[in-house]
Amino acid sequence: MASGGEAPESWYLALLGFAEHFRTSSPPKIRLCVHCLQAVFQFKPPQRVEARTHLQVGSVLYHHTKNSELARNHLEKANLVDSAKPLLRKAIQISQQTPYWHCRLLFQLAQLHTLEKDLVSACDLLGVGAEYARVVGSEYTSVNSLKFFFFVTSNLKLLLMERKLQEVHPLLTLCGQIVENWQGNPIQKESLRVFFLVLQVTHYLDAGQVTVMHSMQAGYLEKAQKYTDKALMQLEKLKMLDCSPILSSFQVILLEHIIMCRLVTGHKATALQELTTHQELWTFIVTNLASVYIREGNRHQELYSLLERINPDHNFPVSSHCLRAAAFYIRGLLSFFQGRYNEAKRFLRETLKMSNAEDLNRLTACSLVLLGHIFYVLGNHRESNNMVVPAMQLASKIPDMSVQLWSSALLKDLNKACGNTIDAHEAAQMHQNFSQQLLQDHIAACSLPEHNLITVRVT
Repeated sequence: MASGGEAPESWYLALLGFAEHFRTSSPPKIRLCVHCLQAVFQFKPPQRVEARTHLQVGSVLYHHTKNSELARNHLEKANLVDSAKPLLRKAIQISQQTPYWHCRLLFQLAQLHTLEKDLVSACDLLGVGAEYARVVGSEYTSVNSLKFFFFVTSNLKLLLMERKLQEVHPLLTLCGQIVENWQGNPIQKESLRVFFLVLQVTHYLDAGQVTVMHSMQAGYLEKAQKYTDKALMQLEKLKMLDCSPILSSFQVILLEHIIMCRLVTGHKATALQELTTHQELWTFIVTNLASVYIREGNRHQELYSLLERINPDHNFPVSSHCLRAAAFYIRGLLSFFQGRYNEAKRFLRETLKMSNAEDLNRLTACSLVLLGHIFYVLGNHRESNNMVVPAMQLASKIPDMSVQLWSSALLKDLNKACGNTIDAHEAAQMHQNFSQQLLQDHIAACSLPEHNLITVRVT
């Protein structure tokens, strides 16, 4: 609590600063951001500040969580329709001589319309903002170009949400020109380029026109090759700045399609060479194949040959954080099946360390359940419970039915061993429910006519 002599603005600005710091952290710490904003209400601020804070909390909850009911409650308390919008409109009218505030107010009013699902009004406001930013100064000076770019791209996002694809194309062209003519900081330019590429890919996905895939399926294989080379070159540049998992996913998709092109045109040898020269794709395939061999239990020679080539402790073939974490998990899984529990724990703890650092939630959940199994087998029921409970929570959040089934089976055995009859019964019921859901889904899938499209003949 602020002391009696402290100006109200100081605690308010401090809490806002902390909230913004947590919101813009990587990854964002939304829970802490909301806590800081909600702390404002403890000081019983003036009505104007209280309404603005409700708006901020509602906006954060709306954009970053699935708690739409709580977001709606805060937005209603902000009295958006009755007070905020008229005030913003008046402020916009009198701020035309101060570009910074005029643009910010236009964005805020557009955001209110977006939260109310009034996308038409939001698009209109963003269009006004784009025209204003263009008129107030030279279009391609750094500051005004940046304002113009953000108004146009915000408009783009809303048009994509409304699926007005014909209106999207000219704006995409305009954004591309802005990025190419950007005269500011080179790192900022590359960030704008990445943002623009994400919007562009989203548009092409919506329109069914991702160029490489479209060219290949249309039979324009030379064109597909050309676009693939360009896209892979751009991905390599982007990965030098930020090795994001989404970039690796795009790379795998591109390689998958170009390899199909090779097969179609009768170049199997080239396809194999292409496959083996891309280490990340090769490592991904080998890691999954090793998992299959472990579960089969009778392919020991092939398994050990693969594991020698994806050793996460020594000369791992790629720099991918995700694949290296997966390789540690594979080692832990093998050690578990072989009864080498101390070794398994070491590998799985490495997996947890790496997966937590990159929010690889499914890998974290699987590692926790497997560690829970190890501690259960070793008779350490308390530590087993400490593993399986967060695993179940994480699996529910994803949600991952298979990991929930696995976790509930362990919880059932664990509670039974500890004499917790009620908890054991609840876990058994959960396991039964998950098992029935998965079984029903399997039966429903197998009964679909689509299965008749593929005939497997055993000779």
